[in-house]
Amino acid sequence: MNRWRIRLWLGASWVLAGSAPPLPTYAAGPTALAIEGADVFDAIDGRTRRETVLVRGDRITAVGEHVAVPPGTRIVDATGLTLTPGLFDLHTHWTSAGVPATVPAIATAYLKSGVTTVNDFNEAPEAYAPLRAWLTGLAAPHVRFAARISTVGGHGADWADQATTRWITTAEDGRAAVSAALPYRPDLIKAFTDGWRYGMSPDNTSMNEDALAAVASAAHDAGLKVFTHTVTVQRGLIAARAHVDALAHILQDSVLTPTEVEEIHRSGMGEVPTLAVYDPDKPGPLSSKAPQQVAQRHEKFANALRNVKLLHDAGVPIGVGTDAGMPGTPHGPSTLHELALLVRAGLTPAEALTAATATSARLAGIAADRGTIAVGQRADLDLFQDNPATDISAVHHLVAVIEDGRLIWGMDAPPLPDANRQDHRPATPAQLLIDDFERSDGRTSLDTLRTVAADRGPDRSIVVATIIPDDAGHHILSIQAEMSQKKAPYAGIVLPLSRGAIDPVDAHRWAGVRFMVRGSACPARITLDQAALPSLEAPFTVQDRWQTVNVPFSTFHGSPAHGRPDTLAGNGSDLTAIGLGGACTAGSPFWMQIGQVRFY
Repeated sequence: MNRWRIRLWLGASWVLAGSAPPLPTYAAGPTALAIEGADVFDAIDGRTRRETVLVRGDRITAVGEHVAVPPGTRIVDATGLTLTPGLFDLHTHWTSAGVPATVPAIATAYLKSGVTTVNDFNEAPEAYAPLRAWLTGLAAPHVRFAARISTVGGHGADWADQATTRWITTAEDGRAAVSAALPYRPDLIKAFTDGWRYGMSPDNTSMNEDALAAVASAAHDAGLKVFTHTVTVQRGLIAARAHVDALAHILQDSVLTPTEVEEIHRSGMGEVPTLAVYDPDKPGPLSSKAPQQVAQRHEKFANALRNVKLLHDAGVPIGVGTDAGMPGTPHGPSTLHELALLVRAGLTPAEALTAATATSARLAGIAADRGTIAVGQRADLDLFQDNPATDISAVHHLVAVIEDGRLIWGMDAPPLPDANRQDHRPATPAQLLIDDFERSDGRTSLDTLRTVAADRGPDRSIVVATIIPDDAGHHILSIQAEMSQKKAPYAGIVLPLSRGAIDPVDAHRWAGVRFMVRGSACPARITLDQAALPSLEAPFTVQDRWQTVNVPFSTFHGSPAHGRPDTLAGNGSDLTAIGLGGACTAGSPFWMQIGQVRFY
């Protein structure tokens, strides 16, 4: 039979001895593996045992001390190593504002940390399909996308639009929001239920209990789990009564009482603490260094640690998530930091490792598929130099990652695909017509979902965009808005150039963007979103009569006022979306009508 003989050299380097043929490339099908000599972590009882694990295809087919290895099986000699299930991170945000900032780099960071399954709470449903297509060409963890639901003025509704985060108030709204998400095949629902802003800023709105219960019921009817942004004890109890599956943060405004702990335990709801994002001593700049706020952060974190221990000791399932993508919470290493913080909270290393594997799989509703090393489970596996079940710091000494039965990182795994080193997918040629507003289904001429845009924050400009007929029998887009009470309000629309504005288009063969416009005589701008680069913008003038505006690509530059360097200039390459809108005086009405948006 073919054999891999992989041995530790000088305590750090791995060399291959023997005559095994090279592994197939990442895109090729999985092979048969036998991992021999490892101390295998049992994520159910928390023990490790010296066993052989046999993998065929993407499944584990045998586990035991005496396993017959079929001829032709590649053998990994893992003597002295510890084998665990692949790690989970149940709370991440794959955002360009995080570290790293691109999909391939984020995927790579997770694999290099041994994380093979994540929940992404950041995406608009329109982006699921193109992101799933992109991920199939990468070495990447299994990414599960959450449909986002919040309240008017709620956390999570303070940016983007209702195509990204649905806003609800009533039970009827909640059921409709879940129903609207289902055609996109979300993997779970994320509900933003708690408006508390940690005593650091004015609170957002919170979700009514009947609305949350309706969301949970509709999601469960569709076979989906519900995780919630919930950070206060009373809102946690509401979530428990509403049959939420797991809280996506730890409760931290106060220490739980025994009665409150028992109510949560009795509900069956789980807890994903995300201690990593709240760690007051994590690297990176603080939002405030004022002594009072620094003291508040430490006080709330002490509550968080205490509540994790109380809930765990009561039998509440504890999973692992980080809120990675938020400031000071990088993708990949934060998952490992979370395990250390769970141990600091009072879990044993083995319990923390179980939280990151079997328990996280159970909370995600996929325990039948992965999360343990057992026959029939998905072969997502990590090999560590030492045993993290006895010393959690061993998670930082990862030797190899096996995903879907393939060695994809470490040892003599094949190089990661070239796509893992690219910032974005290859651009396709742009089409001339972007939107003539003749479709009645809310989509552009490119079959992308047109959305409204507004300034960020809990107090946002109110924007309504509708298609209306013009005098010639064609159609135009009419934008009506009331500007918010802030220094730089904004109202407009976004025209994605591809589904979800994920795949870029190349428009450099054109000179720029042309459109018809009339409206309020307010400062107006057109924005070009670019793949893996800051967006660019250019001003244009609006009058109350129709005019055709040509905006050459050469006039687009970054805006320092919006955190984008003005040295960036546009050339029409790698575009993902176009925005059109204006900024009138705070509190004032605004209108704009737009027709025939195209390149020229």
